[in-house]
Amino acid sequence: MNIETVPIETPPEYNVIIGTSHFIKTVRDLSQVVETIPDVKYGLAFCEASGSRLIRSAGNDPEVTELAEQQAKKIACGHSFIIILKNAFPIKILNDIKNVEEVCTVHCATANPLKVVVAEENDQRGIIGVLDGQIPLGVETPEDIQAREELLKKLGY
Repeated sequence: MNIETVPIETPPEYNVIIGTSHFIKTVRDLSQVVETIPDVKYGLAFCEASGSRLIRSAGNDPEVTELAEQQAKKIACGHSFIIILKNAFPIKILNDIKNVEEVCTVHCATANPLKVVVAEENDQRGIIGVLDGQIPLGVETPEDIQAREELLKKLGY
């Protein structure tokens, strides 16, 4: 078995959601969820694991959709999906995505530097996990707590 890390390359202001699902209906159902966010630009891609084994995609912005397709090609794991968001935060739809009946797992929702850890054996590939962001530098201080709370208020939470 070979294990590799696949870097996900998106502009820093974009957010990414990666998960696994089990049915071709994933593309339609995830699109319906993402399109509930006002002003969102998005692309999503889903890798089929059987049948014609195509990368299925959808989106409302051609550049973001193409970017999702490119990243899905790099991941190349059956039943995996990637959603790339511009002008939106994953928190707006994360629970709705988890509640889509064919979604099995959400591995991450992030704007951080991201790598997908992939295992491959013969003609099968699967996501083992993700490397999301960077190593912590310490524990927050009272000043850090105040700054966090102020940021949440600024973001409307």
